[in-house]
Amino acid sequence: MSKKRHKAMGSPPGAPPDPDPERGVLLRSYAVTHPPGLDLPARTHGDWDQLAYAARGVMAVDTDAGRWVVPPQRAVWIPAGVPHALRMNGAVEVRAVFLHRRARPRPRLPRPEPVCRAVAVPPLLRELVLEVCRRGVLYVEDPAAVRLAGVLLDQVRLLPDAALALPSPVEPRAAALARRLLERPELTLAEAVREVGASRRTLERVFQGETHLTLGQWHRRARLSAALGRLARGEPVTRVALDVGYRSPSAFISAFRATLGRTPARYFDVPDGGVGP
Repeated sequence: MSKKRHKAMGSPPGAPPDPDPERGVLLRSYAVTHPPGLDLPARTHGDWDQLAYAARGVMAVDTDAGRWVVPPQRAVWIPAGVPHALRMNGAVEVRAVFLHRRARPRPRLPRPEPVCRAVAVPPLLRELVLEVCRRGVLYVEDPAAVRLAGVLLDQVRLLPDAALALPSPVEPRAAALARRLLERPELTLAEAVREVGASRRTLERVFQGETHLTLGQWHRRARLSAALGRLARGEPVTRVALDVGYRSPSAFISAFRATLGRTPARYFDVPDGGVGP
């Protein structure tokens, strides 16, 4: 959803300098805690694919194709060359793994589709990310590193999408509606559709065709995405529920659990053992 000029940046804040891929670097990583409210402008990472894992906190990733909300124990796959902006809701502990597409000699590895995806992080993928972070830089001539990269990429490729992707419609009226629902999630669909000036039937057809979500599904995700950021900052469930448009806390909790699998009170639990390095 970012329409700003995109800056090519090799290393995000807190990351070590880019290793030279011609020296056989296959994987690199960084671990950082971003402060609350930090906005990182749109950037790319050249030939590095990125898997950004939110160990704690909630971050939003905006691209021209949509928004991906990444709460704890979720990760977002960002292919090389895709411009993306980041926003932190609360302090966010990030563990990021970068894979170079042109590492030499080139290993035979599975490749996820070249589109952004958000995935839930099961224990295996979590431990793979933390192992790469512990080792820092892995080289292509190391057979163990190539095997580790293959399993990690297989996990990303095969895991189902997490529930909080908000793909952007392209049709102008639908795009305007999407922007309005992100800005004002508390609006009802009838109110937001009226502001856009198109029929609900037309917008429903466009949303389903371009985002593969119904208007109701897209709106629910927008509301829950807004709620997650505020809950991550410690705001009370009741206030958040009413502010994002639910008539009662119980209705909000029901929608939250149906979409995200847990109640708000349990959602930010971190697995035993912390987050590693």
